[in-house]
Parts: sequence; structure tokens; C-alpha cells
Amino acid sequence: QVQLVESGGGLVQAGGSLRLSCAASGRTFSSYVMGWFRQVPGKEREFVASISWRGGTLYYAESVKGRFTISRDNAKNTLFLQMISLKPEDTAVYYCAADPSGYFRTFAQAMKLTAYTYWGQGTQVTVSS
Repeated sequence: QVQLVESGGGLVQAGGSLRLSCAASGRTFSSYVMGWFRQVPGKEREFVASISWRGGTLYYAESVKGRFTISRDNAKNTLFLQMISLKPEDTAVYYCAADPSGYFRTFAQAMKLTAYTYWGQGTQVTVSS
């Protein structure tokens, strides 16, 4: 069982920055593909970014490319999402997710919710205009 706990959300003005963190339990974090998703009430949860086991393969949704950076620290079992130039449309609950399968994921695979087994409880990000 893997537990994921997000933190770092909050209220920020448009153009501002936030850094989300996701602390993972377990000793095999370095073998998980990790992802960030977000959800707005009434809408489906959507893919934001994913990162392979050692960070060599990164995928981003078009809407965040160039503004968000996903990274990980395997020594600290922590996943990050650095967000800059935030926009009101980035307002959502952000979730981290873990894929423990050990398989390499293509972009099409990594962006699917079903690729991930474990999910955090989410952290709210609100961007005011």
C-alpha cells in the first residue's frame, strides 16, 4: 500500500507561482511512474504531467507546457510540481498519483487515470484574476 500526501496549494494571484509537493510512503517510490492531475467541480479529472522512475521521461498537458515543471527526489520519496505564470483557469484541486506497475509509459498511457493505482487526497490551488 502506498500513501500519497499533497501539500503546497493555496491562493495566488494570476501570474504568480506555487510549488506543490507530494510525499509518498513506501520504499519503492523510485520504481513508480508518478503523475499530477487536476479537477474542477463538475468536470473530469485531467492529466497535468507525469515523470518516469528516474526523471528521464517527462510528459505535460499542452495547457501547462512551458509553465509547469514536474520533478522528483527519490531519496526523499517526494514528487514536485513547480507552477509559474499561473492563470485563473489553473484553479483546481491537484492530485498526485502513483503507477507501481514498473512499465514504461507512453504519453498516451501516462495521461490516463486508469494507469495509476494510488492517489492522494488533493490540494486546492486557487488563482485569482
